[in-house]
Amino acid sequence: MRGAVGIEIEDKFDVPPEYAIPDLSGLADVVGPKSHQLVALYYDTPDLRLAARGVTLRRRRGGSDPGWHLKLPKAKGVRQEITHPLTRSTKVVPVELAELVRAYTRGAELRPVAELDTRRSVTLLRDGDTPLVEIADDRVKGTAFGTEPKVVRWREVEAELLQGTTTLLAKVGKRLRKAGATPSESASKLARLLEPAPPPIAATKPGSAGEVVVAYLAGQVKALLSQDPRVRRAEEDAVHQMRVAARRMRSALKAFKSVVTGTEALQDELRWLGNVLGEARDLEVIRARFAKELAGLAPELVTGPIQTRLGSDLLKREEEAYGRIKETLSGERYYLLLNALDALVAAPSLGKAAAKPAQEQLRTVAAANWNRVTRAYDTAQAIEDPERREIAMHDVRKAAKRARYTAEALRPTLGDDMGRLAKLAAGVQEVLGTYQDGVVAQELLAKEAESARQAGEDTFTYGLLIGIERGAAERAHAEFPRVWQETLKAVTKVL
Repeated sequence: MRGAVGIEIEDKFDVPPEYAIPDLSGLADVVGPKSHQLVALYYDTPDLRLAARGVTLRRRRGGSDPGWHLKLPKAKGVRQEITHPLTRSTKVVPVELAELVRAYTRGAELRPVAELDTRRSVTLLRDGDTPLVEIADDRVKGTAFGTEPKVVRWREVEAELLQGTTTLLAKVGKRLRKAGATPSESASKLARLLEPAPPPIAATKPGSAGEVVVAYLAGQVKALLSQDPRVRRAEEDAVHQMRVAARRMRSALKAFKSVVTGTEALQDELRWLGNVLGEARDLEVIRARFAKELAGLAPELVTGPIQTRLGSDLLKREEEAYGRIKETLSGERYYLLLNALDALVAAPSLGKAAAKPAQEQLRTVAAANWNRVTRAYDTAQAIEDPERREIAMHDVRKAAKRARYTAEALRPTLGDDMGRLAKLAAGVQEVLGTYQDGVVAQELLAKEAESARQAGEDTFTYGLLIGIERGAAERAHAEFPRVWQETLKAVTKVL
């Protein structure tokens, strides 16, 4: 059974034992309070790999939503919650949920690590029958298991957004704080009880190139891990975002090789992961592309079972590619890659450039990466054979993508100039990408048309689509010289 998914947006507050929930009238209709007794058993690896990343997995009895709850962090105060019906076993985590945390457990056993016994008093803010905000006043007894069990008691208040607005949530928080509540420093009750150490990040010189690059890599590792459960659930855009995180890291390791050294093997593994993810992503994109083009044609121009070949047949191939992704994400090679990424962030091999001031060193890196684009362009234009020249232009596109990723990574440190450089590089990448996508689409359509012809099907519509794709590619090809000259002129004002 696929569990229900929701987004949890809440503000947490620490309150003293004598705290009283303030008057909330005037904000909405006030209902309650209503009391519940909640007993939650939390699961993690023996070394608390989930808790260290802000992930909680629990089996809870009592209240209005008993069951298994998996909470995955998305942003500060925002978590994705995946629920599963309550099972009889307290020893075995449902397979569906255990699967979703493999990127964190990496094969390690999940077992009970703590229990929270909570006496909850719930007050609801409603608009008629519509629940807007829930205020939970919790008195908690937490027990951390281990060789020497630890028991901690505390009181806290949570204000959770249901169907209201963030403005209303902010007003509730203001009243709670005015009554003596203070924003909690703990992301969850479990974190407060266990106090897990976060994943280590290497100590670097403040303001140095090393500090900027290591922080960027840590952010991309976090981004990749956050997409893993979404990919396993085949959520929209998840494969794309995970692939982008892998590409950004690989690009950064290439661009900043004088800052973080000796990462060639890791780059190869990131390329491998990107290729695994790319198969499903490319099929997803091309299927959506053909569906849009077919929808734009008059019905009488769509002949034969082309919608099946370019729709359900491609979808079947996409689903098979997803199967290979899920197999990969549960394999030892993937776990080793994740371990290597953690090790990279915790203890990178830093070059001499890492200690240099970020402003000085990294601006030079951004310029060098843009120079790679111009060199690739000059090399391609020097080729006389048109077919070989077009192949070489693909290297220009790849160089532009790397220049874009590098500039995006440096924008927080070097400012808006890097934002403009990233936008300029993206413009080059987009035009060349439009051309390349058109060429690839024509090749796929030609293959599908041949298969249809051999099956005795009408191939008229394939010819129309090939014409549409050829036109798009030719327009991009004709547009590129103008884009290139305008980009060169604009870059001189940035670098």
